[in-house]
Amino acid sequence: MKKNNLLLAAFLLLSLSSFAQKIEDLISEKEVARIEKILSSDEMEGRRTFTKGIDKAAAFIADEFKKTGLQTWNNSGSYLQQFAMVRPKFISVTASIDGISVDSRDVIVMTCQPEIKVTEQSGYEKITIGKGANLVTEARKLMTANKNYFVLVDTSHARAMGTLTRMKSNLFKTDKNLVFMLATTDPKTYSIESKHEVTEMPLANVVGVLPGKSKKNEYVIFSGHYDHLGIMGKDRNGNVQTDSIFNGANDDAAGTTAMMVLAQYFKAINNNERTLIFVAFTAEEVGGYGSTYFSRQFNPEQVMAMFNIEMIGSESKWGKNSAFITGYEKTDMGKILQSNLAGTDFTFYPDPYPAQQLFYRSDNATLARLGVPAHTISTTKIDVDPYYHKASDEFNTIDVDNMTRIIRAIALSSRGIVSGKDTPTRVNTSDLR
Repeated sequence: MKKNNLLLAAFLLLSLSSFAQKIEDLISEKEVARIEKILSSDEMEGRRTFTKGIDKAAAFIADEFKKTGLQTWNNSGSYLQQFAMVRPKFISVTASIDGISVDSRDVIVMTCQPEIKVTEQSGYEKITIGKGANLVTEARKLMTANKNYFVLVDTSHARAMGTLTRMKSNLFKTDKNLVFMLATTDPKTYSIESKHEVTEMPLANVVGVLPGKSKKNEYVIFSGHYDHLGIMGKDRNGNVQTDSIFNGANDDAAGTTAMMVLAQYFKAINNNERTLIFVAFTAEEVGGYGSTYFSRQFNPEQVMAMFNIEMIGSESKWGKNSAFITGYEKTDMGKILQSNLAGTDFTFYPDPYPAQQLFYRSDNATLARLGVPAHTISTTKIDVDPYYHKASDEFNTIDVDNMTRIIRAIALSSRGIVSGKDTPTRVNTSDLR
């Protein structure tokens, strides 16, 4: 019996060694450096949202997806997932219920149209948000429902109405409208007229798909955000910059590079039972709009896991061969990843910076709030990072060797989830803010 156990152990060790050799060939330091260097080059002009620089970056990522052999999302024929943000500038609103005028401060209209008029005959679904409900949470649900609503809000929420005003400052383009009104009664008749100056701003995520073999409708997402801060005259401390291009080599060309190299790897080994989705998010730095729009394209129950990769271009506080996972305690995904790394010298740790609230500060947050085991993998010492949001975040600061090791570790650790063997527990949404 002991002899058989020794033979089995030797076989497993040999298999791991062979697999490690294969992954080193498929995920090479040279390829990691090539992609990272292009994304963080001056040619991309810092990849600021709504600039030519970010358009160049999107075109480069899409071309790489094509070379890798990924499919387009929903067979659209384009790797660009295009959408628009609409910024409605308030001009005026008049309102009445049962013939009595309502103070304009008690009415919030969320619309992408310059002018609208809503009455009880407009066909809007009328609902009530009562005392004790979470106004912001309920408003977010309504904003994703793709319906016209007239919403009566209990007056106990008067102070929270200001939050709705901030939420309406950037909307996804839609022909649906939401009207919120503070009210003590359920009116039989009502009339609301609003005027806004509407500015439309086009955006695009870059999405590639590797269909699953036996579990096509179960999705595993690998992501990174490809936008950064662009060209700026001063840093966040107000200091004048000699170098005005904020290249964002670590934030987050590093995560985007990792996602692209992982796409190459999984396409090469071609054994994914679940469908893999590779996405470069836009507009993370200005509000997470890319990931928010992206998350609305899914039934969250079909998303088995999300590997969001952010700032892995430096050693973690534990040194090489290590990284941390935000929200580690919220699912068992971290434990699954570590178990798949048995026999290696790589370790995933829980987030050591809980005060920074990193779980809520990256593109994993939108899907996590829907219950998806969606976590960010990072190494940055966020409390002391000397390059964070500075012009000095350039390619020459990246530890490409260590970054390559991290990408290999993500590939190895995700095997069970990609194959359908492992399924992480869901995030308890009642614990999320």
